[in-house]
Amino acid sequence: MLRGATAGRRGRWRFNATDQTGSLAPVPRLSEVIAALETLWPAERAESWDAVGTVAGDPDQEVTRVLFAVDPVQEIVDEAVKLGADLLVTHHPLYLRGTTTVAATHFKGRVVHTLIKNDIALHVAHTNADTADPGVSDALAGALDLRVTGPLVPDPTDPEGRRDWAASAPWTTR
Repeated sequence: MLRGATAGRRGRWRFNATDQTGSLAPVPRLSEVIAALETLWPAERAESWDAVGTVAGDPDQEVTRVLFAVDPVQEIVDEAVKLGADLLVTHHPLYLRGTTTVAATHFKGRVVHTLIKNDIALHVAHTNADTADPGVSDALAGALDLRVTGPLVPDPTDPEGRRDWAASAPWTTR
């Protein structure tokens, strides 16, 4: 075995840069990736009814590939498996309300089972991503070549009046 290297899951090598001069940078852990996502989309910015954050995943697992998607449906989870993703980040939550089962006989339970069996974490950024500046509304407006003129319901904690608590904003074409 190489000095400073340890075998990771799926046969990957993790190099500790402090032990081996010139080695590869260490692979980030899920907890580190989530911390970075939380700086972009803080959970406290989510609406009280929303379900954001990490749904599944070990904070110590290594993350080398991330898939971003709108919805955590089985087709997307299967794609994450095929791509060898370690983390799936979705906009919409898998569970918006509480659940009584994660049995694989149900759609959402099957999603959870597939994620766990394949060591894929799931993290959700929903209304906390909507209210970011720039956020989901800005990206959508840009993709549609629209100009955002202001939020429908301004966030009272935003002194510049740019953030909106809702996913939509009043738009005009350029």
